[in-house]
Amino acid sequence: MSMKEKLHTGELYLPGDEEIMKEQLAKLDRLYDFNMTRPTEMEKREALLKEMFAQIGEGCYIEPPLHSNFGGGHVHFGKNVYVNFNLTLVDDTHIYVGDYTMIGPNVVIATAGHPILPELREQAYQYNMPVRIGKNCWIGSGAIILPGITIGDNVVVGAGSVVTKDLPSNVVAVGNPCRVLREVNDHDKEYYFKDRKIDYRQL
Repeated sequence: MSMKEKLHTGELYLPGDEEIMKEQLAKLDRLYDFNMTRPTEMEKREALLKEMFAQIGEGCYIEPPLHSNFGGGHVHFGKNVYVNFNLTLVDDTHIYVGDYTMIGPNVVIATAGHPILPELREQAYQYNMPVRIGKNCWIGSGAIILPGITIGDNVVVGAGSVVTKDLPSNVVAVGNPCRVLREVNDHDKEYYFKDRKIDYRQL
């Protein structure tokens, strides 16, 4: 099995492999083009994202700068995904994000890891584990999602959280390490922020 084939198997491999680097650099050139677009060049951004990403649904918006190991080449977005400034996608293997999910500024979603054994790190060995984020999630500013994590639907991840374990659907989770604080409940149908009530007549 080639080093490139090991990208998506979870096995140890060498990321500096010539075949991998050739493909990666070509994708990073397209990412550079995306990050250099002007705010008024919305159609150009949309066209570039369709070229860059493995899959991207309709109505997605990503605010540059975007950082991505493979330029989005292993990233799968559903429809109407919103991304604020400075998202880092360590997309050495696949990242899946469901419809209507919102990602705050300075979020990191990482699929790549390195062995604990120093001798293997000296040789630059790496492994990759996919990340899956469900539909209708809100990933708060500065959150970090580690390799191999699965997050269910309708999940709120608090700002600054470090997600080290899977999260079920319909919860609010916060902290380092990130833990479930509570379920999404009837209170959330009445209040949108502290004592601020939702006025459904205005929506």
